[in-house]
Amino acid sequence: MAYTLSTGARDDAVDRHSTQLYDNAILEIRTGSPPGPNAAATGTLLASLTLPASAHGAPSGGSVSLAGTWQDASADNAGTAAHFRIRASGDANGADATQKRVEGTVTATGGGGDLTLDNTSIAAGQQVTVSSWTLTQPAS
Repeated sequence: MAYTLSTGARDDAVDRHSTQLYDNAILEIRTGSPPGPNAAATGTLLASLTLPASAHGAPSGGSVSLAGTWQDASADNAGTAAHFRIRASGDANGADATQKRVEGTVTATGGGGDLTLDNTSIAAGQQVTVSSWTLTQPAS
């Protein structure tokens, strides 16, 4: 039988996870499919931004969502956003199974991606704004 977590335990887990991993981390928006968090970064780096010191709101129902504005004032390169990686600022982004990273898909708002942007067709120099991102701790 699989164990299950109460909502309070899920809230605590997701709050600790998000605070320890994502506050002041680097969010990269890239082209192509995610290579897996243990692999070296792939795809063209379109935008890179430092997440705020308090990147998430209070946990509720085992989930936290972005807080504040996650935005890059000037995209690095042009391309179609397809995946993201969140990593610590000291992470060299190479193949390394010991680093604390998360990856997922990127779509435009309403597209069902793990992270959504206001626009996935990015031009060099344009502003890139994250519309939504939620981290959820499963019950089991």
